[in-house]
Amino acid sequence: MYKDYPSAYQPSEGSLFDVNKDFYDLIRTTTNARTRVSQVEVPIRSGYAWKVNAGQVFRVTAPHGPQVGDFNIWNAHDPRERLWASRTRQLQGSHVSIYDRLWSTLPFMRPLVTITDDSLKDYGIDEHGGRIHDLLGTRCDPYINRILTGQDFNHHCHSNLTRAVLPHGLTEFDVHDVLNIFQVTGLNHDSKYFMKACPAQQGDYLEFFAEIDVLCALSTCPGGDLSLPMWGPEAQDPLSVCKPLGVEVFDLDPQLLKGWTSPECSPYAGQHGLTLKD
Repeated sequence: MYKDYPSAYQPSEGSLFDVNKDFYDLIRTTTNARTRVSQVEVPIRSGYAWKVNAGQVFRVTAPHGPQVGDFNIWNAHDPRERLWASRTRQLQGSHVSIYDRLWSTLPFMRPLVTITDDSLKDYGIDEHGGRIHDLLGTRCDPYINRILTGQDFNHHCHSNLTRAVLPHGLTEFDVHDVLNIFQVTGLNHDSKYFMKACPAQQGDYLEFFAEIDVLCALSTCPGGDLSLPMWGPEAQDPLSVCKPLGVEVFDLDPQLLKGWTSPECSPYAGQHGLTLKD
């Protein structure tokens, strides 16, 4: 059994890591101070993209039972600023829940959203070391599928996300490493990535507060609830375990947002040690 060891990134007091939990608790618990402004059901093996204004709340839901969703997010005004999955993994953890933030890429380096509620927050660590809402892995894609199987399939999460963002002026090159919502994963004794069957039940959700204006995209994974293998000698088409996902967006009572402001980009003003010569 390994001894616990402190995390590498230790924030200073008053930094963006110093989450105002009272503020997010109020958003989570004051449900009568929000108004749902949109609700969409994303069909199986497809993708959907939507915008959320700073100060709004949105949920990804499991309206019909267990289903994994691959999630991307960008600054709605500049897609160069997008989720930095690896840095978020270092700063928040390999799996995320309430009060965790999804951080953006350099040189922006700020929270895009903060998780305000999670119906599966008590999942914890299971007997295999699995945890939920995964940042360890990334999206399934048709390129690795071709390598593994020799066949083409056009509804992997990478493809679903690509089709979803095209109307917003983005392309395949903008699709990035994901947050796997409702997905249980971990590393086995060989340090290899594993996935387990999704534990989400009808009505489960993961909720976010938009810190800036964002564009989001969600893929309903073609692996469904991941209870059936997609690759290897026992592979089968998991169509029978695929379900839709839901997306809901809420306006908040302005009184809840009193004193809150969107986070600024990183104030680093250096030139990376470079100087200009006349």
